[in-house]
Amino acid sequence: MSLGIVFLSEVFGTAMLTLLGCGVVANVALKGTKGNNGGFLMVTWGWGIAVFAGVYVAARSGAHLNPAVTLGLLVNGKAEYAPGVSVDFASTLTYFGGEFLGAFLGAVVMWLAHKQHFDAEPEPASKLAVFSTGPAIRSTPWNLITEIIGTFVLVFVILTFGGTPSGLGPLAVALLVVGIGVSLGGPTGYAINPARDLGPRIAHALLPIKGKGSSDWSYSWIPVVGPLVGGGLAGAVAAVVPIIAAAAS
Repeated sequence: MSLGIVFLSEVFGTAMLTLLGCGVVANVALKGTKGNNGGFLMVTWGWGIAVFAGVYVAARSGAHLNPAVTLGLLVNGKAEYAPGVSVDFASTLTYFGGEFLGAFLGAVVMWLAHKQHFDAEPEPASKLAVFSTGPAIRSTPWNLITEIIGTFVLVFVILTFGGTPSGLGPLAVALLVVGIGVSLGGPTGYAINPARDLGPRIAHALLPIKGKGSSDWSYSWIPVVGPLVGGGLAGAVAAVVPIIAAAAS
C-alpha cells in the first residue's frame, strides 16, 4: 500500500472522528441546540460512535486515528502498521501528518455545521470546550498523569486484543473509548489522542469564531505529551507481557 493511500485514509478517518466527536460536544455545550445540556454520558457515547465511524473510514490504513496508537505500535516492535505498510520513519510521519490534518479538518466542518450556535453561545469557555479538552481541576502533574493512564488503557487494550484497531473491530474500539470516558474521563475530558486535541485547538485559534476568547495554549501540551507517554508505555508493556507469560508457563 502506498503512503499516499495511508495518508488519505488517516486524514478522512480522523476527520470523521473529530467531526462527530467534537460535534456531540457542540450539541451538548452550545446554546439553543437540540441536545443542549445532554450531559457527559451523551458526550462519551457520541465519542464512542465517532471512533466507530472513523475506524471504518480508515480501515485500509489500520485506522490508527491517533498518534499515541501509532507510537504504541512502533514501541511495541510491530513490523507493520497495517498490512503492506512497514514500520519506518517515513510511514510514521505519514500517520502523524494524516492524523493531525484530519483532526483539524473535521473540527472545521463541525464548526460550519454549528455556526449559528457558536454565534449565539455567550461563554467563550463553552466554545473552546467543543474543540479541545480542559481539566475539571487544573493541576499540571495530576492532569498529565490522568492523560497518561487513560491513553495507556486505550493502547494497551488495543495491542493486547489483536494489534491495530481494525483488527480489534470498530465496535470493540468504540466501546473501549466509551469505557475510558465514563471511568477516567472526568478529571481532564480524556483527550487520549494528541491529534484529537491539538488539531481542533488550532482550528479554534484560526477560525473566525465570534467571541471565542483564548485557546488555552498553556494547557495544550498536556493532552499531547500525556497521551504520547501513555501510548509509548503501553507499547513497551504489551511487548513484555507475552515474554513474562511464557516464562511463567
